[in-house]
Amino acid sequence: MAIRIEAHNLHKTFGSTRAVNGVSLEVHEGEAYGLVGPDGAGKTTTMRLLVGALTSEEGSVHIDGHDLRTRTEQARARVGYLAQRFSLYTDLTVAENIQFFGEVRGVVGPAFVARAAELLQFVGLAGFEQRLAGLLSGGMKQKLGLACALIHRPGVLLLDEPSGGVDPVTRQDFWQLIIRLLTDEGLAVIVSTPYMDEAVRCNRIGFMYGGQVLVEGPPRELTARLDGRVLEVVARPGMTARQVCLENAEVEDAVVFGDRLHLRLGERYARREGDQQHPDLASLVLRLSQALEAEGVRVARLRPIAPGLEDVFISLLQQQGEAR
Repeated sequence: MAIRIEAHNLHKTFGSTRAVNGVSLEVHEGEAYGLVGPDGAGKTTTMRLLVGALTSEEGSVHIDGHDLRTRTEQARARVGYLAQRFSLYTDLTVAENIQFFGEVRGVVGPAFVARAAELLQFVGLAGFEQRLAGLLSGGMKQKLGLACALIHRPGVLLLDEPSGGVDPVTRQDFWQLIIRLLTDEGLAVIVSTPYMDEAVRCNRIGFMYGGQVLVEGPPRELTARLDGRVLEVVARPGMTARQVCLENAEVEDAVVFGDRLHLRLGERYARREGDQQHPDLASLVLRLSQALEAEGVRVARLRPIAPGLEDVFISLLQQQGEAR
């Protein structure tokens, strides 16, 4: 598959803050790349560098083979961009917003009419053409933004936290639209998100922190790093349970996930593909249960589980802290 986005060694500083520090990535046709990290990680700045809204102090960006620095207009013409915050015109109707962005992108006349009708149907806004954009719900605003970003049939789509602040059902609907774009139109999509349940839908993920991509790869490849090393604990009181578990030398960390704990075990418990769980794991589970009960902790569940992306990311952040 053709490479549609290729970025190498991007850097951006604001005063004394290095917002992006040596980011490199490439995304192929029909691929969704998830740029994942907490607020302040550098995701939005990276997006703005890729779309040309900011200029990188070093490195290069190529969009569908066009150098963003030397062939700026040709590169930008291949990009659709949905900003983190709603940035369309609230005093214009849905139809007027789409028409405005169509004219900016050179899509006019019969071609515009056909494309606008197609997009309104695609994003689910057919019948709302005359509603003011400012009166739309959060999810409908994002769908309008997506329609405007797609009006000129770009080959690359950049979505900066597109489902922030919308309800779970709308998030699901939005992701169904993205999946259809990948399969039907062969776009290359970069999605920045703090949500791990969204990131797992991507073909590849780049975990970003401190302006750097710490690690990247397919979701399953990333979680495989912790196979066999995560235990789930449901116990009361939770904070006492966490303290007791951390006193065991085999437990590297105990992270609160809602009403439960995830214990990350030492490297020796790692399970490789095709292997069974470590022979000492059952003994460790028993010893932890006994230690918890000895401290008056009521244990409802203590079992090995498959690691999630959250487990991987927290482990990476801890490694970064230790390295520094």
